[in-house]
Amino acid sequence: MTTVPLGVYISVPFCRTKCSYCNFASDVFSRAVFERYVDRLCSDIANAERDANQMSGKFEREVDSIYLGGGTPTVLEPAQLQRLFDAVRSQFSVTPDAEVTVECAPGTLSSPLLDSLLLCGVNRVSLGVQSFIDQEAAAVGRLHNHAAVLDDIAHLRAAGISNINVDLIAGLPHQTAQSWQESLQQLIATEVPHASVYMLEVDDDSRLGRELIAGGTRYHAHFVPEDDATADFYLAACEMLNAAGVSQYEISNFSRPGFESRHNLKYWTRQPYLGFGVDAHSMLLSPPVRLATADALEKYVSGSPLQQTPVSSDAALEETFFLGLRLNRGVDLARVAEQFGHPALLPLQPIIADLEKQELLERSENSIRLT
Repeated sequence: MTTVPLGVYISVPFCRTKCSYCNFASDVFSRAVFERYVDRLCSDIANAERDANQMSGKFEREVDSIYLGGGTPTVLEPAQLQRLFDAVRSQFSVTPDAEVTVECAPGTLSSPLLDSLLLCGVNRVSLGVQSFIDQEAAAVGRLHNHAAVLDDIAHLRAAGISNINVDLIAGLPHQTAQSWQESLQQLIATEVPHASVYMLEVDDDSRLGRELIAGGTRYHAHFVPEDDATADFYLAACEMLNAAGVSQYEISNFSRPGFESRHNLKYWTRQPYLGFGVDAHSMLLSPPVRLATADALEKYVSGSPLQQTPVSSDAALEETFFLGLRLNRGVDLARVAEQFGHPALLPLQPIIADLEKQELLERSENSIRLT
């Protein structure tokens, strides 16, 4: 049987400040808890094979992508970051060409930190810019300005890290069609090879979302653009980035040729991955099983056990479509039939045909994709 290398995700839920739009399991914590957290992470990584076997998942030792996300992983001390990477490399066989990504907040890339990232083997950095317009960034609690972003990109390139992603958010307070265009123009001018563009999520898991739902004015909520305007901003991003050669390959992700996020592609194509840390998720194969850690820091550090969710064949088929259709290349029906059997596709054919008729799906030979 052909083996598929794992992706490894490590959640670092610590931030210098909590952005008003953030609905992730991250927050500002005392540095006193950092070492306890790293201890727990290293223990979980060391016990990964045992835990996978106990949860009936197939454990693969080969790893071709590592992703430190958050939160802001770079709030950890260089020695703590080194411990995490050493733990991964002692437990797994990391391929020489592995993609190793760390998320960074602009303005935090000091020379000692950059040296530490290089020693850890980091070859890709994702910058949480969100906006190149200083007023918009400040309104949601970002601590950087656009000049800091440009400095960070220059420092990364000088250090030999050219695989850089920039995140932008459409729909931030004070954002207008003109300011959004300025952000996109600055993004394109940096010539970074990858960009992620998200639309502001409005839910009760963030302070800004709760204020918007309540109709209030805190956190600049009354300056958030209308939904239709935000959708127009997203469409403008698709048009401008594609025209600049940063082509859309997934609903929220754009890249120059060869710079697609190898790690994130694992999620959308249902390849196996292991997640460590607060609110981290895993998917293992043979048989497919999903695992989840505690979503609160104290519960995780105190040793809360993994939660296991077996994935039935029907659920796996459903995931194949709703994840695969996020990709511009869509879903290869021939490969789906090979994996699940032709009979599994028969009940879906009328649904696919109806969605094609509504011009929500389009077919190209054996593949279907969103219009």
